[in-house]
Amino acid sequence: MDGVWGMMRGATRAVDAPTSIKRGTLPRIWRFARPYRRLLAGFLSLTVVSATIGVATPVLAGRVVDAIIGGGPDAARTVVLLAGGVAGLAVLEALVGLSTRWFSARIGEGLIVDLRGAVFEHVQRMPVAFFTRTRTGALVSRLNNDVVGAQTAITGTVSSVLSNVIQLALAVAVMMTLAWQVTVLALVLLPIFVIPARRMGRTIADLRRENADLSAAMGNQMTERFSAAGATLVKLFGRPVEEAASFRGRAERVRDIGIRTAMATRVFVTSLSLVSALAQALIYGLGGYLAVTGQIEAGTVVTLALLLTRLYSPMTALANARVDVMTALVSFERVFEVLDLRPMITERPDARDLPPDPLGVRLRDVRFGYPGADRVSLASLEEVAVLDNRAGEEVLHGIDLEVGAGQVVALVGPSGAGKSTIAALVPRLYDVDGGAVELGGVDVRELSFAAVRGAVGVVTQDGHLFHDTIRANLAYAAPGASDEEIVEAMRRARLGEVLDALPDGLDTVVGERGYRLSGGERQRLTIARLLLARPRVVILDEATAHLDSESEVAVQEALGEALQGRTAIVIAHRLSTVRDADLIAVVEHGRIVERGTHDELIAAGGRYAALHRTQFAGESANGPRLVAPRA
Repeated sequence: MDGVWGMMRGATRAVDAPTSIKRGTLPRIWRFARPYRRLLAGFLSLTVVSATIGVATPVLAGRVVDAIIGGGPDAARTVVLLAGGVAGLAVLEALVGLSTRWFSARIGEGLIVDLRGAVFEHVQRMPVAFFTRTRTGALVSRLNNDVVGAQTAITGTVSSVLSNVIQLALAVAVMMTLAWQVTVLALVLLPIFVIPARRMGRTIADLRRENADLSAAMGNQMTERFSAAGATLVKLFGRPVEEAASFRGRAERVRDIGIRTAMATRVFVTSLSLVSALAQALIYGLGGYLAVTGQIEAGTVVTLALLLTRLYSPMTALANARVDVMTALVSFERVFEVLDLRPMITERPDARDLPPDPLGVRLRDVRFGYPGADRVSLASLEEVAVLDNRAGEEVLHGIDLEVGAGQVVALVGPSGAGKSTIAALVPRLYDVDGGAVELGGVDVRELSFAAVRGAVGVVTQDGHLFHDTIRANLAYAAPGASDEEIVEAMRRARLGEVLDALPDGLDTVVGERGYRLSGGERQRLTIARLLLARPRVVILDEATAHLDSESEVAVQEALGEALQGRTAIVIAHRLSTVRDADLIAVVEHGRIVERGTHDELIAAGGRYAALHRTQFAGESANGPRLVAPRA
């Protein structure tokens, strides 16, 4: 039965089986397997022993029958010895099985750790552009399904092929020695097993493919509707009855496919089991005839019948060996595909650190266009047939901007002007195409990643938090921070009252993306995180967007703490919040079209003055200020 199920699975996979692998895949696999070469040698040796035992046991069983029928004064002793041999082989087979499993687990789990670690570390080095294009589920699948599939290539497929080859060769050799007629009959019946399996495999593969598509659709529906944001959208605009009906319809189709698959599989297995039973009967018939006519011993018939299972099972498994091997190797290819995607942003071997002095920021004739998909992504990770290979258009055209140490410079202008793009270049989330971005007079491309990360802190408008405790989220920026330092940072971020009201204090779990907190509280937590990191350069990218007036005031007070004594680049939509900045730069269409103080720009009557009039028509411009007036 194991052989029948194995043949069914192999025939099903054969429908979509890959036909080739890339050159160089096998040497790369060996580089990962090389540290386990001694364990692999032991594992494969035990596999050979196990296969040999599988053939030796039926031979001893046949001799037991011959001893019983033959009789004689030493018959009882012979039977006992042979039975002891069978028992000894059973014990040895059990011990070998346990040892083989240990070797397999040790090698397999070690490979999973190595592959997952390599992929995770590599993905961490990818630029932000990679993550903006990649589907998270597809990337996670590489770390889970494909890594496990790759591990199976070594601990499952290789051992299975080796074991089956040895077992088949020994079984055929022994059977030909005992009765060539019976062996030929057994081999002639093999196509009756293989041909129906191929045909039925295509039918079952189609059913399973449809089942997988429907299950994926249900999974996507659940993932989107069960997230905090998705559930809120459904509550506000959705139609619960139609949603439930749509989900139930897919579930019912999955049920129907499951019934059809179960029946098709059962018909196939029952048919092959019947054929197997008939083959066994033919073996007994022909073997019995040969035994009665004195051409072979009676025990030989028993041996042949037992070896029949050792013949069909390996042969049917080897019929699908190519499918198993190619499928497993493709899993390695999919892992290597991610590892071969070169990060656009790399650290120089001679990367520099920054001095501990206050830092200024300088953009010199900066030109930049977002990279095309072919430079940062994979079609399989975007789940598209072909990548969009069009090069990104230039979005920044010769930006020159200087922010002196301790100064606050505000970037204002319409959406899509390039303000956030400028902000993303300073912490080196992207590299410029032309010109340079400098920290303390040093091009950021010459600095170590640690130096840039330690010098620049960013507060974005979404205020992202992990599904973890408040302590873990804040300590992410400063792993060595004590509880006292974390609490102090929260109080400086105007979260003291919020912390006091939480029953679990710093151990409170904030929920996915921090949805258990209000928007203002999430934003102030990100500011507290920045305060713990103590960066010398702060970038605020629409940090008060989408907040109500009360939350905005609290966040602006917290930001005031964050800006004290630091160099800052502030991107703001509300001009009232940055009117006291040391310099205001107006960005339009990727260029700085005006710069100056608030009063200078208003007096000039240019683009800034027009934006100011439009924004504050009919209302006071003396709203809450992000940048405090200078003394």
